[in-house]
Amino acid sequence: MNYENILSTSQNGITTITINRPSKLNALNKATIEELHDAFKAANNDKETKVVIITGSGEKAFVAGADISEFANFNIENGGKLAAKGQELLFDFVENLSTPVIAAVNGFALGGGLELAMAAHFRVASDNAKMGLPEVSLGVIPGYGGTQRLPQLVGKGRAMELVMTAGMIDANTAKDYGLVNHVVSQEELIPLAEKIASKIMRNSSVAISKAIKAVNANYKDGVNGFETEIEQFGNCFGTEDFKEGTTAFLEKRKADFPGK
Repeated sequence: MNYENILSTSQNGITTITINRPSKLNALNKATIEELHDAFKAANNDKETKVVIITGSGEKAFVAGADISEFANFNIENGGKLAAKGQELLFDFVENLSTPVIAAVNGFALGGGLELAMAAHFRVASDNAKMGLPEVSLGVIPGYGGTQRLPQLVGKGRAMELVMTAGMIDANTAKDYGLVNHVVSQEELIPLAEKIASKIMRNSSVAISKAIKAVNANYKDGVNGFETEIEQFGNCFGTEDFKEGTTAFLEKRKADFPGK
């Protein structure tokens, strides 16, 4: 597919989606959110894609926030619809994608940018990355899941401080907080994400998709994560990947998983 605001390339089982609005520091507008939805959906439906990497173009920004000019004149109703639609199309969609998503944070990840990174299954960052949720400085709050996912990742107290101060933290602080898993130089960022992706691809993509469901269940109100784990564990026994994985183990050979 041809996109105006993003790039999507696939190679060796990895689809890399790059937000490509460098003149706007890759800010998220409505069109970009819709294109990202389409790209993630296409990657998830692609049997060859085992892992998705999401990153930003250039060296300055992953995503420097939402495009404020699009909603500066919104009223209460429009604001609520903006958040609901964005969460449905992109942020919740990414979090619940059955294909693993790695966010490679290459610079500023602010507001909607940090919210997108947090929706990914985990994050790696370049050493020049800066992260924050500055929304309260504009008289609004994070609306794409930031008030929910940030406390899950860094704890309530740290999340409250970051939201209330509208401040930024650097990559190493983000790693100390548990917000990102690894910090490397800009040049090493995508190679690191690809290295981790290659480790993921050695395993059963079917089992991984069920693990994503089970882990996410713990963070959903009214859902018993242990029950979801039991259900998904049981479901694994009916898959070709389970047959192949256990047979390969007993035969002392490397498993060749059928895949999606």
